[in-house]
Amino acid sequence: MGSMQAHSSMATTSLFDQIHRDGPPGPLTGVRVLDLSAYIAGPYGCTLLADQGATVLKVEPPAGDNLRQYPSTLPSESRAFLGVNRSKRGIVLDLKDQAQHAQLLRLVREADVLVHNFRPSVPARLGIDFERLSAFNPRLVYCAVSGYGERGPMREKAGYDQVLQAMTGMCALQGKRSGPPEIIYGSVVDYYAAALVASGVTAALYERERSGVGQFVGVSLLRAALTMQSARLVWVEGEALDIGRDMRSGGVTGIHPAKEGYLYLSANTARFWQALCRLTGLDALADDPRYASVKLRAQHAGEILPRLHEALQTHTAMQWEEIFGDAVPCAAARKIEDMFQHPQVHAEQMIGEVAHPVVGKYQNVTRPIVYGRTPGPEPFAAPTLGQDNALL
Repeated sequence: MGSMQAHSSMATTSLFDQIHRDGPPGPLTGVRVLDLSAYIAGPYGCTLLADQGATVLKVEPPAGDNLRQYPSTLPSESRAFLGVNRSKRGIVLDLKDQAQHAQLLRLVREADVLVHNFRPSVPARLGIDFERLSAFNPRLVYCAVSGYGERGPMREKAGYDQVLQAMTGMCALQGKRSGPPEIIYGSVVDYYAAALVASGVTAALYERERSGVGQFVGVSLLRAALTMQSARLVWVEGEALDIGRDMRSGGVTGIHPAKEGYLYLSANTARFWQALCRLTGLDALADDPRYASVKLRAQHAGEILPRLHEALQTHTAMQWEEIFGDAVPCAAARKIEDMFQHPQVHAEQMIGEVAHPVVGKYQNVTRPIVYGRTPGPEPFAAPTLGQDNALL
């Protein structure tokens, strides 16, 4: 980015100047990010920027990011914090302390990006609202992550992943048609919001190279939850509002029991349906006109599934995965722990090893995006609380 030429010409000894990353440059090498956010959406968005080469400085309050306190089998660190905050340096600042607030403002002058997830009214009280900070640094890209957005009656409410899932209909659609709503575990709204943070910030940085001026970037969990459901969230003029928006094809497509374990099958096309019937010995079903489409197969699931489940009992889920190969889209239902040793994950180098001063070496996702010419520097461990304060 053009801003880095300006940074490198400044005769300073700031903390940013003391941070070095080993390895080749990434597409965002030279971009300086202040991460004041906590939990998942903001911090992981900053981690995605770090993965692409940005220098990210995590700024925590004296009590630390709340994610550090999450339950963990590790005795000294939170597994969630380690996974969400890789490749950052870290300091502690009490923004209510005048001297420490001044330290933050000095960093803001040199930063390209600032990310926080305070409720909309809080930044002004802390003296870090967009208007004030952009006066210090007109080139600053200022990203605010909120629960519900910057306006409206819910703007001051604290937002959480599963609260937004329940509010926006995700839980109702996740549950069985005749059963109660169900949570989708894994913080899917938070992680999608994190992707919006990274893409929104990089787009603003790109625009800044033309205009020379930074801008406000707003990301909310509400926007993320609705954007994730764009295929369902379509209301055509003249149609009833309360219509079927469930995109599940039902019938054959879904998780089924095998001789051992469970297998997800997708047979939505004629080719996959024919292959499924052939490989399970259910040839008589392949050309039956009653089952000639996804919709018809869903309507006659009560006839198809008992025969399919009986056939699947002849092999384990892992064996069926081998039998179906490329002919039928499928996967044995695995535990996440299996991903550490999965050959495809290894081939793509998705997980790497980093060293941490407290927990020692650990494996973690390290390269979510592949760049051919600027692969990016080596990843490193999430920071301990206040580990770089001595450099201030």
